[in-house]
Amino acid sequence: MSELVTGGTTSGSCATHVRSEALHIAIIGSGAAAMAAALKAAERGARVTLIERATLGGTCVNVGCVPSKIMIRAAQVAHLRRQSPFDAGIAAGAPAVDRSRLLAQQQARVDELRRAKYEGILDDTPAIAVLCGAARFADRRHLVVELSDGGERELGFDRCLIATGAQPSIPPVPGLANAPYWTSTEALASAAVPRRLAVIGSSAVALELAQAFARLGSRVGVLARHRLLQRDDPAIGEAITAAFRAEGIEVLERTQARRVRHAGGEFTLTTERGEWRADCLLVATGREPRTRDLRLDAAGVRVDARGAVVVDAAMRSSAEGIYAAGDCTDQPQFVYVAAAAGTRAAINMTGGDATLDLGVMPAVIFTDPQVATVGLTETEARSRGLETESRALGLEHVPRALANFDTRGVVKLVAEAGSGRLLGVQIVAPEAGEVIQSAAIALRARMTVHDLAESLFPYLTMVEGLKLCAQTFSRNLERLSCCAG
Repeated sequence: MSELVTGGTTSGSCATHVRSEALHIAIIGSGAAAMAAALKAAERGARVTLIERATLGGTCVNVGCVPSKIMIRAAQVAHLRRQSPFDAGIAAGAPAVDRSRLLAQQQARVDELRRAKYEGILDDTPAIAVLCGAARFADRRHLVVELSDGGERELGFDRCLIATGAQPSIPPVPGLANAPYWTSTEALASAAVPRRLAVIGSSAVALELAQAFARLGSRVGVLARHRLLQRDDPAIGEAITAAFRAEGIEVLERTQARRVRHAGGEFTLTTERGEWRADCLLVATGREPRTRDLRLDAAGVRVDARGAVVVDAAMRSSAEGIYAAGDCTDQPQFVYVAAAAGTRAAINMTGGDATLDLGVMPAVIFTDPQVATVGLTETEARSRGLETESRALGLEHVPRALANFDTRGVVKLVAEAGSGRLLGVQIVAPEAGEVIQSAAIALRARMTVHDLAESLFPYLTMVEGLKLCAQTFSRNLERLSCCAG
């Protein structure tokens, strides 16, 4: 067996070397995929060395999901204090936003979760040792770790999991590289709200942060190369664009930054539609796998054109004994996919047989209204040779939305023509993220739209929109009472 670093330390400074008869698994990274794999592998009797080059916990808890959702929620509160559908009876007022205090609250919760869900668990799991440093492959069975406190260490392994996550992808816009632009990391860590913010990008991260800053007080412009949420059903992009413009966010569709200049504390973005000036610039054009410095070629690990590790359904790479999970792979970049993949990789590295089925994978974008999807769009279904029948229901037909005086959004169901089998669901609604799992379960159960239409849904709930939309495949909602079965 390989040499093992032991001792459950989160400092990475004083681990000892012993010989162990247990299977030794090296894991590069400490985010969702890495932690899920480490805990499952330890549970199954393996000894684990977790190698982390920066902060324990990876992207989600430190600079991604957790801080962004805190900021988004704070911005929503500010927005509702300023404006709501009930202003006629509840006096509105401009909130005093102290971003520095909000940031302190945000960071305190991040630190708390990291200590509880990462550092504390590692300290209490002696089968997992933590090595602080940057790893690279020496060959198919050895890593070289450049230690954070100096020097290098060679580490042998029986199995290895690559779980290094992803990093912001920066487009090659002339002048951008030399400008002090933000990625999502800097935006979430900013203690100030800029007076003017330009956002390059039109997908989840760009739109979530654009709306959050607008609600905290920035004048925001979004530059979209095509349209908002280009990869989703057009109805989704149209609904979000309308919601943004109603809030005063400027959406420039089919607009690219041709050049960026920063001078005198001001950004100037040159586009085909003229110049756009801002005090801060957020670049959120996607994330790329963090694999460049791993020397994957030394281990025979194949990557795709983006640098993502190519894996099969069991998370095996092209090199025997080396697995990968999470955002560094060619799988979808969602934290829950990463965690599920890490768990399955650990099972397989310790002699089991587990695969990850991504056939039903819900996704949520935390704008307001939220965007939630699962399954196939009409275009995707037809590209697979399926004939489809679809219905879209505006929220003005959903009693919960009417009671909220907030009918922004749409529910769309895509079904197989003839059989009525549900193929996909797309929702834009204030609570879409809470609704989509019901749709995912329906897809998993291979329900038809008739099954949905005949199911019992509680009234008044937003999830009832699924039933109401399903009913439109065979009935006219205009002739139903508000809670018709």
